[in-house]
Amino acid sequence: MDKKDVEKAALKAGKKIIDHTPEPVKEKVEEKVKKKAKEKFVEKTEGKLQEKANEASEKLQETKEKNAQKVHGKGEDAKEKLQDVLLSVKDKLSDVKEAGENFQEKVSSSDDKEKSKNKRKIKGANQIKKATDIKSSTKIKSSNDIKSSTDLKTMGS
Repeated sequence: MDKKDVEKAALKAGKKIIDHTPEPVKEKVEEKVKKKAKEKFVEKTEGKLQEKANEASEKLQETKEKNAQKVHGKGEDAKEKLQDVLLSVKDKLSDVKEAGENFQEKVSSSDDKEKSKNKRKIKGANQIKKATDIKSSTKIKSSNDIKSSTDLKTMGS
C-alpha cells in the first residue's frame, strides 16, 4: 500500500471513531486534532519553503559561476584581440616609419647631388654684396690712375 492509501484509511477510521464518541470528548479531540493538523501544515509548509529557497539558492549560485566563467572567457578573448590589433598597428607604423626614412634619404641624397652641381651657380648669403661693398663714383679709377707699361717693374729692377 501507498502512503496515500494509508492516510485515506486512517482518515476514514478517524471519522468513524469521531462519529461514535461522546460530545464533550469530541470537542476536546477536535481541538487537539486541529492543533496537530495546524502544526503539521506549518511544518510541511516551512519545509517546502526552505527546500524551494535552497533550490533557488543553488540555481543562483550555479548561474553566478557560469556567468563568471563566461565573463572571464570573453575578457580573455577581448584581451587577445586587442593585443593582436595593437601588434598589427605597431607593424604598420614601423613600415610607415621605415618608408619615411627611405624617402628622407632619397630626398637628401638627391638634394646633395643637385647642390654639388649647382654649388657654383648659387651664391650663399655671405657672398652677396652689400650696399657698402659697392664702389662709389669716387673710387672708380680715372685714366691718370691706370698704370702704363713704363710703370710696371721688370724682374731685374
